[in-house]
Amino acid sequence: MDATQRQAYWRRNLRLMAVLLSIWALVSFGAGILFVEPLNDIVVGGFPLGFWFSQQGSILVFVALIAIYVWRMDKLDAEFGIDEYEQEVHHS
Repeated sequence: MDATQRQAYWRRNLRLMAVLLSIWALVSFGAGILFVEPLNDIVVGGFPLGFWFSQQGSILVFVALIAIYVWRMDKLDAEFGIDEYEQEVHHS
C-alpha cells in the first residue's frame, strides 16, 4: 500500500470513528442528560426511559457501536486489501 492509499484508509477510519463516537455522545449525553425529563415520561420495564438510558442504554449503544465498527473495518480492510492474518505471519 502506498502513501496515498494509507492516507485514504486512515481518513476513512477516522471518519467512521468520528461518526460512531458522535452517535454515542448524542445517545449518552443527549438521552441521559439533556432529554432525561421528557424521556422519563416513558416507562420501560418499570423504569423511566431517561433513567434507563443513563444507566444501561448508553452502554448497550456503545457495545453495538463497537460491533458496527468491527464490521465496517473488516469491509474497509477488504476494500484496501489488508489481511491481518497475513501480516501477522509475515512479521513473525
